[in-house]
Amino acid sequence: MNIDGLNSQLGQFNSMGTGNNVLGKDDFMTLLIEQLKNQDPLNPMEGSEFAAQLAQFSSLEQLSNMNETLQSSINANYQLTQSINNTMSAGLIGKQIKIETNNISYEGQESIDIGYSLAGNAANGSIKIYNDQGLLIKTIDSLDFSKGDHKVSWDFTDNNGDKVGNGNYTFEFTAMTSSDQAIDTKAYLTGIIDSIRFTENGTMLVLDNIEYQLSDVIEIINPETEDGDNNG
Repeated sequence: MNIDGLNSQLGQFNSMGTGNNVLGKDDFMTLLIEQLKNQDPLNPMEGSEFAAQLAQFSSLEQLSNMNETLQSSINANYQLTQSINNTMSAGLIGKQIKIETNNISYEGQESIDIGYSLAGNAANGSIKIYNDQGLLIKTIDSLDFSKGDHKVSWDFTDNNGDKVGNGNYTFEFTAMTSSDQAIDTKAYLTGIIDSIRFTENGTMLVLDNIEYQLSDVIEIINPETEDGDNNG
C-alpha cells in the first residue's frame, strides 16, 4: 500500500461518522499501523514513502501540541482579565453610568432614567417606548431640546397613565430642527450602580436589581454632575 493509499484511507476515515469530522494524531497513527500490518510482503512500502508518512504524523503532532498550548494561554489570559475586571468593578458601586442599550427590563422598579444626547439644538422630538410586541405604549415629548446630554425619568406608565406589566421594552429617541431636519441623536440608559454580581457570564452591574454587562458601559460620571430630571 503506497502513500496515496494512506491518503485515500484518511479521506474515507474523515468522512465517516466520527462525531466531529476531525482527524487527530491518534487516528493518524492507527491508520499508519494498519497500513504496515496489511502491506504486501512481496511489495513492501518503500522507505521514502514511510518517511514521508512519519513526517506527516510529526507535523500533525506538533500542530496538535501548539493548539493545546495556545488554548491554555487563551484560558489563562481570560482568567487574568476576569480577575482584573472583578477587582476594578467593585470600585464602581455608587457611581453613575451610561449604558449603551435601547432595551428596558421592568421587574417592578419605580422608575428608570433614559439618557439622550443632541448634536445641536432641536425644535421638537420625542422618546417612544414599545412593548415586546412592537406596539407603541408611551410617548415622552416634554424634553430639553438644547444641545448636549440630558435625561428623562420614565415611571413605567403607558399613555393612559396605567402601569405597564413586567417584561421587556425598547425605546428610541428622535429630534428635528425647526425646518424639520433630523438631528444626530444618541439614547442610552443611565443610573447609579447598586451592586456588582460575579456570574458565569462575567461581571454584571446591578441597577434597580437589573443586571447589565460591564462591556455595555460607555461612560462613568459623578452623580453630582448629572443634569436635572425630566419626568415622563
